[in-house]
Amino acid sequence: MSATMQTLFQQSITIPGPAAPPEHGSWRGAVRVKSTADDMDTLGASALSIALIGPHAQSRIEVANALAAHQSAITKEYALYPELDEVPRILDQDYDVVIVDLDSNPEYALDLLESFCSHGASTLMVYSAQADSDLMIRCMRAGAREYLTYPIASTTMAEALVRASVRRPAMRPQKKAGGKLSVFFGAKGGSGVTTLATNFAVLQARESGQKTLLIDLDLPLGDAALTLGITAQYSTVDALQNAGRLDSNFLSKLLRNYSPSLFVLGAPGKFLKMEPSRDAIDRLVSVARQEFDYVVVDSGSRLDLIGTTLFEEAATVYLVTQVSVPELRNSNRLVSEFFARESSKVEIVLNRYATSLLGVDEDQITKALTKPARWKIPDDHATAMRTQSTATPLALDDTPISRVLKQMARTACGLPETAEKKKRIIGLF
Repeated sequence: MSATMQTLFQQSITIPGPAAPPEHGSWRGAVRVKSTADDMDTLGASALSIALIGPHAQSRIEVANALAAHQSAITKEYALYPELDEVPRILDQDYDVVIVDLDSNPEYALDLLESFCSHGASTLMVYSAQADSDLMIRCMRAGAREYLTYPIASTTMAEALVRASVRRPAMRPQKKAGGKLSVFFGAKGGSGVTTLATNFAVLQARESGQKTLLIDLDLPLGDAALTLGITAQYSTVDALQNAGRLDSNFLSKLLRNYSPSLFVLGAPGKFLKMEPSRDAIDRLVSVARQEFDYVVVDSGSRLDLIGTTLFEEAATVYLVTQVSVPELRNSNRLVSEFFARESSKVEIVLNRYATSLLGVDEDQITKALTKPARWKIPDDHATAMRTQSTATPLALDDTPISRVLKQMARTACGLPETAEKKKRIIGLF
């Protein structure tokens, strides 16, 4: 390797990109090694925690032996490439260094590097039997800091470990808690779930000022994006069909911006028949919560979603219903049967509520629902139809509906239902 290439390789440039996952792997064994290099002691380097990933057994053993000559690190060997969705769990072990076999599957190894780079601060190294300059540059762009060719000289490994020790932060950043998940579910089709979910998301992003994601899971005919007046090249289906390769980088490429703090993953514009697996939906929700402060899901009236972790992980489940016999009956069954375990997080939303048109009183409604309605959305058909026709969210106007939705959004953000008005200070002259 030339001196110019060695210098160039110390720079880290990340260019993310997803790829198809290989076989699932498992951890095997542990090796404790300690450095004897003088410069390690000079720099005060302490023991490094190292993950060694290599499907090819013989080359992995050679790298492990090179590490064993410098007794300063604990190495866990990974006998197969892990799947991309395993990367966050691997990095939960707080490895200082991750070393990846490049030769077994160069393209997937590069995708793996990108995923490690996007999820953590570990120093990434690769090893190969060939000093290919083009491949070196691609590895550098994927986030690798060291390119090792075997047989690996003792001094080469020692110097690489020294540099990794210098890069290691004194304190690791605290892991981000998962974003707050809100799920809207309809007691019956046509209850107004999409209208409420989309406007809630707009207001939550605006009131909190934090990153918010709206996901349309009312497949195959969801229209959350259409309600907001946006179109997108990719959809929820793209995320679910590629759940095995789904990570934050991949997800970000599927989203559309509605506002600086609101992103949307809409349903497809064309009719696409698919039955997403529970694991695919769980993965999508997990990745979304890793990257966003708030996640809002329009789940329509899909009972098949109740078997997923969507409702288990939700901070609040908004059960949207209207005051009609079919919907009150459905709501009763949903609360008492399907949402029995999550009853404490279920908030009933009475949509299109108008006391003058009711044939039953509130006590009867509460009895039918088995619990009081937490929110009552006023009936304002003219405003709702106007905003749907113009693809202008209700949240942008000051209307009776938007006021209640604003209270819902602020409560979900941990804010007072009503924003305090700024006091006007009158000077004394």
